Amino acid sequence: QVQLVESGGGLVQAGGSLRLSCAVSGRTFGNYAMGWFRQAPGKEREFVAAIRWSGSSTSYADSVKGRFTISRDNAKNTVYLQMSSLKPEDTAVYYCAADKSIRLVPATSLGAYDYWGQGTQVTVSS
Repeated sequence: QVQLVESGGGLVQAGGSLRLSCAVSGRTFGNYAMGWFRQAPGKEREFVAAIRWSGSSTSYADSVKGRFTISRDNAKNTVYLQMSSLKPEDTAVYYCAADKSIRLVPATSLGAYDYWGQGTQVTVSS
């Protein structure tokens, strides 16, 4: 069974930085594409960033491009989301997710992902 556990969320001032981590259990982590999504109060869950199993390809939502960086360490079964220049509109619960399928480009749709973490709260104050 695959389990995902996010950490690193918290309260930060606008313009600040945070790094989220997602630890994944299971011996096949290196085969999964990984994604980060977020959900703000009253809004639908939305795509943030994704990385292919090899790390050779990444995708980002336009709203975070240039500010957020996704990376992974397959030896540690962990995926990261480095967030910089944070804005109040980045406030949300952030979820990591794993996609078992092999794709040339990491998926950006929620339905493509097979496993989900419980989420970590990120709050950006103005």
